[in-house]
Amino acid sequence: MYQILTICPYRITTLTDRSPLKRFVLAKKEIGEVFDHLLVYVQEGSEFVKETSSNESLKSIANRSQLDEIEAYTSKLSTIREVLARRHMKVAFFGRTSNGKSTVVNAMLHDRVLPSGIGHTTNCFLSVAGTDEDKAYLKTDSSEEEKSIKTVNQLAHALHMDESLDAGCLVKVFWPKTKCALLRDDLVLMDSPGTDVTTQLDSWIDKFCLDADVFVLVANSESTLMNTEKHFFHKVNERLSKPNIFILNNRWDASAAEPEYMEDVRKQHTDRCMNFLVEELKVVDRHQAPNRIFFVSAKEVLNSRMQRAQGMPETGGALAEGFEERLKEFQNFERRFEECISHSAVKTKFEQHTKTATDITNAVKDIMDEINIASADKRVVSLEEREYLIDRLDFVRSQLNLLIQDIKKQIKLITEEVENKVSRAMEEEICRLSALIDEYRSDFHPSPHVLKLYKSDLLAHIEQGMGKNLAFRCSDAVNASVQSSQKDMIECLKPLLPSGVQTHIHTLVPSRKFELSYDLNCATLCSDFQENIEFQFSLGWTTLVHRFLGPVNAKRALMLVDQKLQLTGASSPSAPAVVQSQTCRAPGPQGQNQAVVTQEELMMSMVTNLASVTSRMSMSVIIVGGVVWRTVGWRVIALSTSLYGMLYLYERLTWTTKAKERALKRQFVDYATDKLKMIISFTSSNCSHQVQQEIASTFARLCQQVDITQKDLENDIQRLTSKIQQLESVQNRSKVLRHKATGLEEQLEDFRSQYLLPPL
Repeated sequence: MYQILTICPYRITTLTDRSPLKRFVLAKKEIGEVFDHLLVYVQEGSEFVKETSSNESLKSIANRSQLDEIEAYTSKLSTIREVLARRHMKVAFFGRTSNGKSTVVNAMLHDRVLPSGIGHTTNCFLSVAGTDEDKAYLKTDSSEEEKSIKTVNQLAHALHMDESLDAGCLVKVFWPKTKCALLRDDLVLMDSPGTDVTTQLDSWIDKFCLDADVFVLVANSESTLMNTEKHFFHKVNERLSKPNIFILNNRWDASAAEPEYMEDVRKQHTDRCMNFLVEELKVVDRHQAPNRIFFVSAKEVLNSRMQRAQGMPETGGALAEGFEERLKEFQNFERRFEECISHSAVKTKFEQHTKTATDITNAVKDIMDEINIASADKRVVSLEEREYLIDRLDFVRSQLNLLIQDIKKQIKLITEEVENKVSRAMEEEICRLSALIDEYRSDFHPSPHVLKLYKSDLLAHIEQGMGKNLAFRCSDAVNASVQSSQKDMIECLKPLLPSGVQTHIHTLVPSRKFELSYDLNCATLCSDFQENIEFQFSLGWTTLVHRFLGPVNAKRALMLVDQKLQLTGASSPSAPAVVQSQTCRAPGPQGQNQAVVTQEELMMSMVTNLASVTSRMSMSVIIVGGVVWRTVGWRVIALSTSLYGMLYLYERLTWTTKAKERALKRQFVDYATDKLKMIISFTSSNCSHQVQQEIASTFARLCQQVDITQKDLENDIQRLTSKIQQLESVQNRSKVLRHKATGLEEQLEDFRSQYLLPPL
C-alpha cells in the first residue's frame, strides 16, 4: 500500500491507492485546474487591458503591445489546456522478434489483448489505451471507424499478410477500463514489431517514441543482448535526453532447467545490461541500474493471472520451478515501472508547461505592475493638476469680485469727469453761440416760406457747429480716458485668463476710437421759436417798455394797456382802481382773500395806472404841453421834434432785409441760449452714459472671457475628477489582478514542490 499526500491549491486530501500511477492522474487534474484558473485570469487581464487601452484618457496607462502580449498568452494557454487534457503516460515496448513483447503487454493487462505466439507475430505498432465504454474496439491511422477487437489479429498479426498493415502503421486498441485497473490512470501501452525486421528505425522514433515516458527493452534471457537492440536504443538516446529504460530478460523460466548455472547466467545478463545502461547509454548510474533490470517470464504471469480471473489457482497448470520468484520479480518490475513512469511522466508532461505557466503569470503580473505604477503616477499628477485648477478657479473668482468693485468705482469717476467736462464745454459754446450764428451765411427773405427754410438751415448749422466744437474740446480727452480705462481693465483681467487667450486678448477686445455723440436736437428744441422782424422805433412806447421791463413783462404790460384803453370809454373814472384792487388780491385755499403782491405785478399795476391816468387826463396833457411851450420855447420843441422825426426816418429807412436778418439772429441767439442752457445737464449726462456704456461693454466682454475661463476650469476639474476616479479603478483592478497572479504563482510553486521536485 502506498500513501500519497496530494496538496491541491484549494484542498488537501489524503488518498490511498495501490498504484503509483494515481500520482500522474492527480497531477494532471491539479495542473489542469491551475491552467483553468490561469486562463480565466489571463482573459480577465486581457479584458482589463483592452478596456484601459481603448479609453482615450488612459491610453498612456496601457498600450496596444501589452494587449497583444496578453491576448497571445490567452491563445497559448488555450492550446496548452487542450494538450494537457489529452496528456497520458506512455510506455513503449521494443525488442527483437519473438522476445515476448506482446506477451509482456498482455501480462500487464491481465488478458490476451494483443496477438502473440511463436515466430514473428506483431507486424505493426499497437497502442492499448483505456476507454470508458463497456466494449473494446480499435481504430487505424487511415480511419476513425470503430472496428471490432476481433479484427486485431487480421490487422496486426504477421501471419495474416493479406489484411495486415506495414510496420510503420499504428493500430489503436481501446480496452474497457473496468477490465484493467492499469488503464484507468491515463496509461498507454505501445507494442512494436521486432527491431530486427526493419531498417526504418529513425522514422519509428520520430513517429512513436518522442512522447514516450518509459521504454521497456524486452530481451530474451535464453540468448544475450543483441547489437540490433542496442543500436535502436542508441538512436533513441540521441533523440531524447536520458530516456527511462527498463530491461526485461524474458523467458527466465528456462533457467529452471539448469539451476546450477542460473546465478551465473543472471550475473552475466545483469553485467551486460548494466554496462549498456551505464557505460554506453549513460542514462543511469550504477547505483540505480539494478532497479532497471528484471528477470521474468511473461507467459507464466499471463497464464497465472488469466487463471485467477477465471477463479482458478494462480499456481495451477504446468509452471516451472521458481515461479513464485519470477512472479514477484514481474510484480516488482510493475511497481518500479509505475513509480518511474509516474514521476517521469509528471516531469516530462507537466514541467515545461508549469514553467510556461509561471512565465506567463510573471509576465501578466509585470504588466499589472506597470499599469499600477503608471496609473499611480498619473493619478498623482492628475491630483496635483486638479488641486492647481481648484486654486486657480478660487483665485479667478475672488479676483473677479474685487475687480468688479474697482471697475465700478473707476467707471463712476470717469463718467463724472466726462459729465463735468461736457458741461463746461457746452457752457462755453453757448457763450459763443452768437459767433457761431454770425458765421452762418444763407439767402434771407422775410417771406414765410423762405424764412422757414432759413431757420431750418440755421438750426442744422448750429447743431453741426456745436457738435464739432464739443467734439474738438472733449472727444480726444474722453477717448484717451476711455482707452486708458480699457487698457487698465485688460491689464487687470489679463492674469485671470489662460496664457493662450492672453496672447489674443486684443483680438477678443479690439481697440477702437471712441466718439461721443452730442445729440443736441436743435430742431425740436427750438421748434417754437417765433421771430419778430417787424419795424420797431427804438424810442417808441413799446420799445421803451420792452427795454425797461424786459420782453416777457413788457408783453404782458402792453396787453393790459390795450385792454384798459378799450375800457376807458365805457367805464367810470374809478374803474382802474377797482381793477387794481382785484389784481392785487387772490382767493385763499379756504375761501378767504389772500394778498399776493410780487414785483412784476407791482410794475404791471403802475403801468396800468399810468395808462389809465393818460387816458383820463388827455386834456391835462394839452395844458401841460402849453406850459412847456411857454417855458422852453417853440424852437426847442421844434428841434426836438425834428430830431425825433429824423431818427425815426433814419431807422425806418435802414430797416432792410439785412437788418431783419441781424434782428432774427439776435433774437435767435437769446432764444437758443435759454433753450440750450436747459439741456446742458441732459447732454452731459447722455455723454457720460455713452462713456459708461462703452467701458461697461468692454468690461462685459472681458468678464465673458473670464466666465469662459471659469467654465473651462470647472470642466477641466470635472474631467480630472472623472479621470482620477478611473485611475483609482485601474489601480484597484490592477492590484486585484496582481494579487491573483501571486496566488497562481503560489499554486504553481505548490505543484512544482509536490510533483516536480525530487523527494527529500
